[in-house]
Amino acid sequence: MTANGVYVYAIVPTGGSLPRKAAGVGSPPAALRLIGEGPVTAVVSDAPPQLRARRRDLMAHQDLLMGLADLGPVLPMRFGMVAADEDTVRGELAGSRESHLASLRHLTDGVEMNLKALPAQDALAAVLAEENQVRRLREEVRRRPGYEASVRLGEAIATALSRRAADAGKRIVRTLTPMARAVAAGPEVHGCALNVSFLIDRRDSERFRTAAQSFADTHRAHVELRIAGPLPCYSFVAAQPARTAVAGS
Repeated sequence: MTANGVYVYAIVPTGGSLPRKAAGVGSPPAALRLIGEGPVTAVVSDAPPQLRARRRDLMAHQDLLMGLADLGPVLPMRFGMVAADEDTVRGELAGSRESHLASLRHLTDGVEMNLKALPAQDALAAVLAEENQVRRLREEVRRRPGYEASVRLGEAIATALSRRAADAGKRIVRTLTPMARAVAAGPEVHGCALNVSFLIDRRDSERFRTAAQSFADTHRAHVELRIAGPLPCYSFVAAQPARTAVAGS
């Protein structure tokens, strides 16, 4: 173990194995190992010095989590989880054993699908056709061009686009929620009207994606949907161990 601490990727049931050819973060990639404490085990490696959120390391972290998920339930840690030493990891595993086991049972055969709803692109014609206030302001600008009138029109268009995207986002959540075991609101994202994740059965991931894409195609004048997944179930892990700070994470 290095003086930089222990990098923690995930918690899995004891008795599992690592994906073939799996490797950790760092350059060269760190060797992976397992730290077990009763029925739960942490997947770890030595933490590299000066850990940063580089694309190479982000992808190594995510690829390992996806490989672990193919082998069984996994509690994914977000990029940059570093414990002081192996005893700290064992202590966390022992102290949270029951909650980890409950979460592993809940996430068995599950994946995360994330949806972001953004204002529709190239939807001005639809906004003018369907939004009376925007249409009135445009007519005012045509009759009496001026800076203030143009600003009011621009603000009205932006507001209408955001509201339409938010309304469509609420409808897509209602449409897709019956397919999910759980739904979790994500953090606010600049420019997004909605950021939400769904925990679904792995076997239903393509059916979920198809349903979301069908909604997006039908509501192009209201919303642009960005669909990501299957992903590790970050949004459905109740708690994460204490970590050291990682720049850029």
